[in-house]
Amino acid sequence: MSGLGDVRGLAGWVPQRIAEVAPAVTVVGDVMLDGWWTGSIERFCREAPAPVVDVQRREYAAGGAANTAVNLAALGARVRICGLTGNDDAGRRLRSILTDAGVDVTGLVADDSVRTTTKYRIVGGDQVMLRLDDTPESIPDAAAHRVAGTVAAATAGCDAVVVCDYGTGAVRGPVRSALLGMNPPPLTVVDSHDPAVWADLRPDIVTPNAEEASRVLDRRLDTGSDRAATVQARRSELLAATGASAVVVTLDRDGTVLLGKDSEEHRTWARPAVERQASGAGDTFVACLTAARAAGLPLATSLDLAQAAADVVVHRPGTSVCSTEDLAAHLDSFTDTALSEEELARRIQRDREAGRRVVLTNGCFDVLHRGHTRYLNQAKQLGDVLVVALNDDASVRRLKGADRPINALADRAGVIAALSCVDYVTVFATDTPIPLIEALRPDIYAKGGDYSAQMLEETPVVEAFGGIVRILDYVPERSTTAVLRKIRTSAEPMAEGTP
Repeated sequence: MSGLGDVRGLAGWVPQRIAEVAPAVTVVGDVMLDGWWTGSIERFCREAPAPVVDVQRREYAAGGAANTAVNLAALGARVRICGLTGNDDAGRRLRSILTDAGVDVTGLVADDSVRTTTKYRIVGGDQVMLRLDDTPESIPDAAAHRVAGTVAAATAGCDAVVVCDYGTGAVRGPVRSALLGMNPPPLTVVDSHDPAVWADLRPDIVTPNAEEASRVLDRRLDTGSDRAATVQARRSELLAATGASAVVVTLDRDGTVLLGKDSEEHRTWARPAVERQASGAGDTFVACLTAARAAGLPLATSLDLAQAAADVVVHRPGTSVCSTEDLAAHLDSFTDTALSEEELARRIQRDREAGRRVVLTNGCFDVLHRGHTRYLNQAKQLGDVLVVALNDDASVRRLKGADRPINALADRAGVIAALSCVDYVTVFATDTPIPLIEALRPDIYAKGGDYSAQMLEETPVVEAFGGIVRILDYVPERSTTAVLRKIRTSAEPMAEGTP
């Protein structure tokens, strides 16, 4: 991840960092109870051509804003929630789930005039057969004012506020007015079906998905097009319409795009999932993004962590939660992941058969910093599959000197593999990657630096088999040498992106 250098250190450091800071986060939003009723299907009913699900297990989980709150608590934050439930069995069950998760429910109002919003899935075998939604048609003013009355106390002294507006009406009107009147916390995050509604709040971050961004832009984001490029081209419109300092557009299987002011951009890529029953990954994403940012992590790093947390839950059935332990284990799983040249060639062959363009880049990637992650994000966007070839320790010493590398090969491979933009990592022992290039024959060979393609020994080799050489941005102030110089000569905090 950006600037953290060693995935083993990151895996332990993230939970420790959030636990030490224990940011106070208030969630204000539309709370729901999720139900997963699972059974077997062995017959059709006589009344209609519909399968009969013999329910064998009933499971319940916090949904909507409540799921965001539970995920925040699991990541080590101190969490309060403001929302509205009915004074009914579903509301009592939801309150119990939140309390058991360690969430302060003082601001969770139970009102006789409404029903608790519920979403029950009926699962037959491994297939969701039906979803039953029960949502109040309207929110009485008196109930909305009761929730609004909890906002001032719940947000007092907090480090972050997350607004989860899923359109049920509970956080519009009086609650919105109360939020606009609160003392602004250090961090405000809005996760809303219509983020433009919250522009007056001047949030630090808004997190629309593709459909929500489409509505803001009044333009459909076609799944067959480059949706990331489309939203990047409309940066100014998204920022202006949402009033936010940064917009993070979530694009499901295509990962996320960060669009910040001053031309700040960052991409993440999702790990493919086949789990058809997963739900609530967006809530997990928002929770981890908020927790990491409230704990003082840089925005790009927080985004990478949030993507990793979402990757954890999309591979699980039901509405699940990513804890600090889950996140640490997920990040640790990327250690020792460098592929042999033979295994890499087999995987690339499958990618080519699927019509994917292969991008290869190489380097030492010793002390990872923001310049590296920016460059790797750019390389990924040149094609479909990004392969990073690392110099082994001996070749790093030949190139950089006897005191390098700082991080051993296994650690360098682990942290590079953990970046969502990287698909494969391999290792080479030669002074140049030419033998590897000849074996893999990438469609694009990418290199970062202050030189031209004509200066590279690799260029004629790549071009001989029809490949393309691309030189990416050089960021001199973000070099490993500069980072090491600063470490060795100053005790001052390092720049954004190198905590």
